[in-house]
Amino acid sequence: MVDPLSSRRIAHMALFALIAAGTMFLRLLPISPVTHGVPGPDLMLAFAVAWLLRRPDYVPTVLIIAVFVLEDLIYWRPIGLWPLIVLGGTEFLRSRVRPNRSLSFPAELAIVAGVMLVMLLVNRLVLALFMVDQPVLGLELLRYLMTLVAYPFVVALSALAFGLRRPAPGDDIAFGRRL
Repeated sequence: MVDPLSSRRIAHMALFALIAAGTMFLRLLPISPVTHGVPGPDLMLAFAVAWLLRRPDYVPTVLIIAVFVLEDLIYWRPIGLWPLIVLGGTEFLRSRVRPNRSLSFPAELAIVAGVMLVMLLVNRLVLALFMVDQPVLGLELLRYLMTLVAYPFVVALSALAFGLRRPAPGDDIAFGRRL
């Protein structure tokens, strides 16, 4: 007999992988009639951060790395740089999950905005250091802002559609370990 907590954890990991595949597929579709416009948000980053801050056990490090390496391969980015930066940002947030459990949503959004901005700047710095062509800074900042605008909707979708909420302080005992 399978433990219900383990099966729920595995089901959410599979759901995260399906969301990743769906967003990558939608991003590859040629549905944008305008070539110069507002760039779309980085939905995978928003989902990864939202799920990580709500239930870090549903988004293990290996899954995050696998999703973002696959994105690098599909979108022809330098392989490994963005996953390494995302790993650093998500592990920083993972270490802060327990103290930030009682934070209000605006405070959480401010922390996420700061971490995402540092991730963007580190990515641009490393690419500039190795003289790799980069998108225009204005477009990258606009994508960053669009990701921040999409973040509350990602959190709401995760809570309403997938039942992803922060564990209550008493849930630690039910899971048998500290979350």
